[in-house]
Amino acid sequence: MKYRRSSIEVEAVQYELDKGMEDGFMPWTSIVTTGWIATEKLIKISREDGVVVCPFIQNRRGMIFLREGDYIITEKDHERHVCGKDKFHNRYHEI
Repeated sequence: MKYRRSSIEVEAVQYELDKGMEDGFMPWTSIVTTGWIATEKLIKISREDGVVVCPFIQNRRGMIFLREGDYIITEKDHERHVCGKDKFHNRYHEI
């Protein structure tokens, strides 16, 4: 069977550092050593203490790490998701 995504209205903003859009940060070393996600294009921030961290949002599926150009999607029930810049304009259209 084939399915079409339901048309739902969402809010979307492209991620920007220092705007408080993320739910938290995880040290880069923890992400690399767990090895459960691809690390290409993850946003990496060097803190003053030398620790490199990556921003993430938390939803019912777990932590979603932000990559360069990602959009944060907020549905009406306040559930948040991430959509890559490469797919965003194919999936969402401005209203």
